This record gives sequence, structure tokens and C-alpha cells, in this order.
Amino acid sequence: MILRPRISDIKNIGYYLGKITIGLGLTMMVPIVIGLGFREINPILDFLISSAITLLIGIILTRLCRTEEDLDWMQGMIVVSLSWLVAMLLGALPLYLSGHWKSYLDACFEAMSIFTTTGLVLVQDLDHLSYAHNLWRHLGNFIGGQGIAIVALSFFVKGTSGAFKMYVGEGRDERLLPNVINTARFIWLISGVYLILGTLILGIVGMSIGMKPSNAFFHSACIFMAGFDTAGFAPQSQNILYYHSLLFEAVIIVIMLLGTLNFNLHFQMWFGNRKEIWKNIETRTLFFTVLTLSFITAVGLNQLKVYPEAIALFRKGFFHLVSGHTGTGYMTIYARQFINEWGNLALVGLICAMGLGGCICSTAGGIKMLRIGIFFKALKQDIKKIILPESAVVSQKFHHIKDIFLEDKQVRSALLITLVYLGLYVLGAIIGTWFGYPFLDSLFESTSAAANVGLSCGITDASMPAVLKLTYIFQMWAGRLEFMSIFVLIGFFIAEVKGR
Repeated sequence: MILRPRISDIKNIGYYLGKITIGLGLTMMVPIVIGLGFREINPILDFLISSAITLLIGIILTRLCRTEEDLDWMQGMIVVSLSWLVAMLLGALPLYLSGHWKSYLDACFEAMSIFTTTGLVLVQDLDHLSYAHNLWRHLGNFIGGQGIAIVALSFFVKGTSGAFKMYVGEGRDERLLPNVINTARFIWLISGVYLILGTLILGIVGMSIGMKPSNAFFHSACIFMAGFDTAGFAPQSQNILYYHSLLFEAVIIVIMLLGTLNFNLHFQMWFGNRKEIWKNIETRTLFFTVLTLSFITAVGLNQLKVYPEAIALFRKGFFHLVSGHTGTGYMTIYARQFINEWGNLALVGLICAMGLGGCICSTAGGIKMLRIGIFFKALKQDIKKIILPESAVVSQKFHHIKDIFLEDKQVRSALLITLVYLGLYVLGAIIGTWFGYPFLDSLFESTSAAANVGLSCGITDASMPAVLKLTYIFQMWAGRLEFMSIFVLIGFFIAEVKGR
């Protein structure tokens, strides 16, 4: 028998959702400061209106649903899954008010892309977008990359039991510190320090290529937030191509790789355990897959003589392979060049890189390196069982912060999530094909959306069908949360309708 959710369940969910909404409303005040600095009157009004609406909704929710109860597992998962939808709907307000998005649906698409750090865009005339709105796009990347629940845990949630449920609901299940709230705050500390250093380095590079100091450091802050949080947004419509700088691109490759690493690896390196980076199954798997897929992509590009010079192959081929694999989506070519110039082999290599993604407990999306590494270890274990005598006891270990014995439940879990991701990639491709786009193009765009990458072959456009926009919104949302909290949300609504 299905039990209908209690009123206390709904109140608890509403209360914590209200707290997150208040946090979002307060965050909207940051672009107002930038707007004042650059004397942008209309953008300031956009954010004042949006912030007021968001804060009002948050305050009403917390007042109506006030409770002292802690979150249980179901409630924590639902709060997380709903918080991303609320962030999309309210985060789209200042975008839509700017007039640079053709419809509220387009603004919602961009907002979901922002917070899930995907990077697919529907903005019109990006080159003339205000500083305030541009900052909001990249600040949203920074918030979404760390996780909306991480923001809530750092500043608005007190109970550690409910906090852990929200933390896990965002697809993270590794604590850096025993206390999950301290874990959330340490993630912000890591990100903040990197932000300062990355902005400084990129700003200096920007000035070296002729940018004014104010523009150089504004662009560098935006580029770093979107690069470290593997979002791929940029202040200019030409993306990274706008800067025409090998040094700029090299620094960005380093930033993208840092962003795709597990925060636990950053934690280990910060406290002197630098050997972990070489021993960890995720970094080893990442190195192997980047090397393998780079070779496949290079062979495909070389067959067609797309980039005959080695430096061009690095700047166009390897850069995009890393951009896709880390889930960043930065581009140094135009979207249609992938289809018109790269050829099928190079495209397949890039699609595989996007689908595999980065490390768990990072800002990246996709299937994740730990799961791929577990598959390799399981394969190795099965080969040993075949070769060794039947009486031999075969065990397999892998190193992830500590030595862990491989168990069947780990393989089953990795396989289940991988199959769901692959199904999501194919689903989007089928829908794209149904609307008349070629299958490979559709698979490219679908994988980019579901793995939260942001590379585009040209399908993502304000003129694409509304159903396809909604499909990509769902893919971005589901891919970012790794499905479990969404399954719980669906179960909650079924229980509400059919429960007794």
C-alpha cells in the first residue's frame, strides 16, 4: 500500500526550500553592486525586482512552513530536486527582464544551463549584455558548480543529519571532514582561494594581450568561475575564440582540469598528501581516457587534414577534447565547424569524452571516472577468475583516498547509473532526430546537455522547437543530480496522487 505524504513532510520540504530561495534572493544583490559600478540603471532595476520577488517567496515559505524538525532521507532528496527547479524559475527573472531572451522559456533554459553548469545558451546579442547580467550568468555557474545545497549547508542549515541528506541528494556522497556542514564550507574555501588566484593569473594574461585592466579582470573572474565550475560560459559570443591567445587557452586547460577533480583530491593535496593524485583510481582513469580519446580525435582530424600544424591541432583538437571530457564546454571554433569539418571519427571521440565526464564530487557532469575505473577493475577481476584455478580466492582492490576492496554492489551501482546516463543520451538524440536533425548531431547535443558539458554543434538555438528546449532542460537537471533525488520526487508525487 502506498502511503500519502503527511502535512509535516510538506511543511519540512517547504521550510528548507524557503531558506534556499532566500539565499538565491540575497545572491541576486551581488550584480546590483556591479551595476552601480558601471552605472547600469535598467539592469539594476531588473535585479531589484527579481531579488524582491525571490526574497518574498522565500520568506512566505519559511513563515508558512516553519518547523523545528530535521529532514529525513525522502525530504532531503525532494528539497534538493525542487531547489534546482526553483532556482531555474526565479533565476530566469532578471534574464528575461533584460530583453536579451526571446521568451521566458528561453530564459528558464539559460538559467537551468547556468546553475547546472552546462553552458548551452539561448541569449541574444551577448556582446551587448550588461556587466550585471553577465556577472549573474557566471556567478550562477559558481553557485551551481559547488551545488545549491552546498550554499544552503554553508549558511542556512544547522542540523547535520538533514544536511547530509541534502548533500547526498546532489549526487555527492563523500565527506572531506566528519561534519558535512564543515565539508560544505571547506568546498567554498577551496573554490574561493582558486577564484582569487585564477582571476589574478587570467587578468594578467588578459592585459598582456591588450585588454583594459577593468575588462581584463572582469573577464578573467567570469572565465574562471565558468572554467573551474566546468560551465563554459563566457562574456563574449565567440567564447574563448574571442581572446585569440595560446597562453590564455593553456591557462584555461589547467583551470578546467582542476575543476573536474574530486574535491576530496583537492583536500588531500591542500594538506600535503600530493601522492594521492598519482595513486587515485579517478585520476588514473581520467589520464587514460583523455589520452585514448585524444588519440582517436587526433587520428580523425588528421585523416581529413583539418589542422595540419601541431599547434593548431593542440589549440583546436586537444583543447576541445579536454573541454568536453571535463564537462566545461569552452570553444575556440564556431559550433557548425564540428559538423562541417571534424568528420565522424573525431566527433565520436568527442561525444565519448563528453559522455564519460569528470570525477565524482566535483563540478563536472557525465558518468564519472570512478564508475569507469570500477568497470576496469571488475574486468580485471573477471579475467583473473578465468585464468587462475577454480580453488583460488580472487579479490580486487582499488585506491580512492584509501584502499577499497571491490564488491559486487559497487559494480552494480556503477552499472545502473551508467545505463541511465546512456539511456538519457539516446533519449535526447531520438527526440532531436524526430524533429528532423541528423542523428549524430542530435546525439552530440543530447550528450552535451545530459552530461552538463555545453559544447554545441549548432542545434541549440532560440528557434529550436519548444519540446526540444524542455527536453534539454530535463536532461540538464537530471544529469546534474544523477537521477536518485529525481526518482524520489517522482515517487513523492505518485504517493500524493495514489496514496491513502
